[in-house]
Amino acid sequence: MTTRSEAVRAISAEKPGDTCVSSGGFSLTDEYGTDVFNLRTMKKVLSKEVVRSLTRTIREGAPLDPAITDEVATAMKNWAVGRGATHFTHWFQPLTGATAEKHDSFIEPDDTGGVLMNFSGKNLVQGEPDASSFPSGGIRETFEARGYTAWDPSSPAFIRRDTHGATLCIPTAFCSYTGEALDKKTPLLRSMEAVSEKAKRVLSFFREVSADDVVRTTLGAEQEYFLVDKRFYYAREDLVQTGRTLFGKLSAKNQQMDDHYFGSIKSRVIDFMSELDRELWRLGIPAKTRHNEVAPAQFELAAQFEETNIAVDHNMLVMETLRSVSDRHGFVCLLNEKPFAGVNGSGKHNNWSLSYKGENLLEPGEDAHKNVQFLTFLCAIIAAVDKHADLLRIAVGSAGNDHRLGANEAPPAIISMFLGSQLTDVIEQLEREDLSSTKQGGVMNIGAEILPRLPMDATDRNRTSPFAFTGNKFEFRAVGSSHSCAGANIVLNTIVAESLDELATRMESIDRDNFEAGLQKVLADTIKYHKRIIFNGDNYSDAWVKEAEKRGLLNLKTTPEALPHLLSEKNRALFSMYNVMNERELESRHEVFTEEYTHTIDIEGKVALDISRTKILPAAIEQMGVYASTLKAVAALSRVGSKAIQKELDELGTCVDELSTANEALEAAVEKGGAKEIIAAMEAVRTSVDTLEECVDDRIWPLPKYREMLFIM
Repeated sequence: MTTRSEAVRAISAEKPGDTCVSSGGFSLTDEYGTDVFNLRTMKKVLSKEVVRSLTRTIREGAPLDPAITDEVATAMKNWAVGRGATHFTHWFQPLTGATAEKHDSFIEPDDTGGVLMNFSGKNLVQGEPDASSFPSGGIRETFEARGYTAWDPSSPAFIRRDTHGATLCIPTAFCSYTGEALDKKTPLLRSMEAVSEKAKRVLSFFREVSADDVVRTTLGAEQEYFLVDKRFYYAREDLVQTGRTLFGKLSAKNQQMDDHYFGSIKSRVIDFMSELDRELWRLGIPAKTRHNEVAPAQFELAAQFEETNIAVDHNMLVMETLRSVSDRHGFVCLLNEKPFAGVNGSGKHNNWSLSYKGENLLEPGEDAHKNVQFLTFLCAIIAAVDKHADLLRIAVGSAGNDHRLGANEAPPAIISMFLGSQLTDVIEQLEREDLSSTKQGGVMNIGAEILPRLPMDATDRNRTSPFAFTGNKFEFRAVGSSHSCAGANIVLNTIVAESLDELATRMESIDRDNFEAGLQKVLADTIKYHKRIIFNGDNYSDAWVKEAEKRGLLNLKTTPEALPHLLSEKNRALFSMYNVMNERELESRHEVFTEEYTHTIDIEGKVALDISRTKILPAAIEQMGVYASTLKAVAALSRVGSKAIQKELDELGTCVDELSTANEALEAAVEKGGAKEIIAAMEAVRTSVDTLEECVDDRIWPLPKYREMLFIM
């Protein structure tokens, strides 16, 4: 019996509840945020003066007062120890795209043979990990090890639990000894400050704005993922090593019946989701929505809006918690963008907006044509996306996401913007400098008297657009499921900051006695110059590819095509001007992203070659032996049936020869090291392997099949 067949038998024999982890009593309102050192907790354990000072830092961006750090550290330690923590860590996000942590216990030996539990302000504020062991793009050499972590007070500390204890995690930034950012958080915080300052500059034309005010960017992330039974996962070396299947014939039934999306959630999966929600809620993460996605074994978790920095940290925690909770339920959570060929891949919709004192600046209101402030921000974003489509494409680039973008399941690599019929009509009026009306929605009568009449939106949605306006926010749909949201939001914040800055400069020259008419002229010019980026049609169609080319829009189909644009003079000047990344930091990202892509493809090529030679070829040769023995036995008794067996043997032999040839080509490509050549050679190997999957006896085939991994759970 093969490992594969044993896995199928074991999973099929399980009864509902076999993998369920009991929740015990759980009160959502009582438990929410209990493992977070949030403002509610601070007010209980800190003096009023310290709370006021720390709140100014968190909410207004005021510099941290060093005098309060010891009191904060002591209170944080006492709170964490009271909740079972024995260790603390500076939790940061290096350029690996994952999180990093080094655990130190609170203990300090005393002179009696016992220990004290200590945690100072210095322990809280600063750490010193080895900077040379993380990707730095040349900023740190092997012999230049010193780096620093710095406490980010705006993102609350939290407790992570394991089977035998708990750890206090302190969100931090990570920089080199020479001051350059080596992480994703630092440029994100800088970009948030940049867009806040420039948004206030524009707002000052419409209202009174003080220097201490903050315009906040908000983010709501929708996280897609796959679940696969752990026993299948460990029988697939490609999943273990690369996070995706490098081989596999699409099963007869896949997603063509459209019956998985929003379908009834299987009991084993809902048990997992329930525990996942509880863990996230204890961490103060506002997990809101859970459902089946389009592909079999694919699901989604969506969180409510939070300030971008916190939302990014929370999404990193969501991905970590998905992995840990799924493990306890006998699953492995796959976050790769394309774990299975032929069915939908996974993304992460990045819902972005701007707010000022609780007011959503992207809320058009009932009469958008009269909301000049909204139209000003909208025009700035249109200009930003058009001018910097290359950066948005780079922000979502990766080897995994390249499989997904443009595959009629995700937005294409061409960046465009969907506004919908209502806003497009207003924008066209604005371009003519004749703002007069806003299309209104109606009431929908479904046709059965018992059903309520539904308010009807003034515009439809477009699920094919990479950057879509969805009522009061923009949804950037091209982000990969495994990505940190930081990259996309660094770009969004920075390009919008520049656009707002440029608009504000033009607004300053408008005659104050005729301001509204002058502003209409400025906005009309912006629309005329940048309207090519607006497209409300089918982004999957070939016609759009041709139309986009006519409009002069970039079509950067792969990450290697996109990455060189990062170092253009335009982009160097942009990030430097708004103090988001200096040239050295930008160059380091280019080098790190290039290496990550190259290493990913190299690993996939080597794994594909290993599986093909050590598992697939032996299985195919074993099948040939079965046919040869059978043919000999049949021929000795009778000629009836020999022809059919000989045909199967010949066809199988041809496939084996083709696979052997493809393996040799892949080996040569891997040795040469070109990503493009490796990808092409891997495709040839995959074609042969997937053909053999249909020819080799099901009892001999060594790898779990798509029909098993996607449907048996």
